Amino acid sequence: MDQEERIALFLDYENLAIGAREHLGGMAFDLRPVADALAERGRVVVRRAYADWSFFGEDRRMLTRSHVELIEIPQRMGASRKNAADIKMVVDALELAFEREYISTFVLGTGDSDFTPLVHKLRELNKRVIGVGVERTTSALLPPACDEFLFYDRLDGVEVPAPRPARSSRPPAPVKPEPAAVKPEPAPEPPARDAETLATLVAQTVSGLQRSASGGVTASTLKRTLLRKDPTFNEADYGFRAFGELLRHLASGNVIELSDGQAKGDPEVSLPEHGDREAAFGLLRTVVADLTGGTGSVALSGLKNKVRRAAPDFSERKLGYRSFLQFAKAAATAGAIGLAWSAEADDYLLTPPA
Repeated sequence: MDQEERIALFLDYENLAIGAREHLGGMAFDLRPVADALAERGRVVVRRAYADWSFFGEDRRMLTRSHVELIEIPQRMGASRKNAADIKMVVDALELAFEREYISTFVLGTGDSDFTPLVHKLRELNKRVIGVGVERTTSALLPPACDEFLFYDRLDGVEVPAPRPARSSRPPAPVKPEPAAVKPEPAPEPPARDAETLATLVAQTVSGLQRSASGGVTASTLKRTLLRKDPTFNEADYGFRAFGELLRHLASGNVIELSDGQAKGDPEVSLPEHGDREAAFGLLRTVVADLTGGTGSVALSGLKNKVRRAAPDFSERKLGYRSFLQFAKAAATAGAIGLAWSAEADDYLLTPPA
């Protein structure tokens, strides 16, 4: 644990919430994908979010369940709420940088370039800085200033809704209003405990650790990361007596590969270079060829459903890819398909290999 990164998370919540709502199909900002991404990078020991919370009533419940400290920045007559929140967040971050030397990484959830001087100052203080923002609302000046920048819309678990179809010119039929009923807030559903869910969880986590870590991923590191993502994680829930037995089971199914580590009893874990991945590339190539008849192209949107019809157990996340687009790009790099962006179609187009 002494070797782990200690992370402080600061959220410019208005920037994130409005960015997600206006540019991601009206979706609400969800902290869980951010928390999972940070769990692969270290222990989050400080969580703070800044906003006028009278504008974000539903979001307060979500953040409170995630143990985020809500910093109230009320709107005042003749004052800029945005500037007040920005200044408070900067002051708190710098205060923490000086008072808590054990905090090695600061995560700034914002796309606002006004925070660029704060990023520079934190890096001068020998702190690692990670930015998080909605891609279309993030200033081009901010990501290059950070040590790492995570676009929220590209994180695992963020499903951006498809664009809504154009509205019909006919007015909608009148709907008879129903009396509003106050429903109790539903309790969060427990995570599914099945083999496919387990394989997906482990593959995604190993993939994230391989991207963010400089050395190999050991079994002990993987277990700590799984616990940070889900503190209730227990291999016994999946029918295994020990974590090593779980890893050997996944290795026998070609989900992961195990090799000897530096410490006895702590093997290195990696994703297979071949096997299921090559088979999945072949499946995609076959589906694209069938849809195009060997010529022409097919749009990426909706293609995953067609692949699932051909192979119902297909899951790009079980292979360690965070999205179907990332899987398609990997297949294109391997030469299994052709992939290019079409401005006319406003989508990626896939073609059979030459």
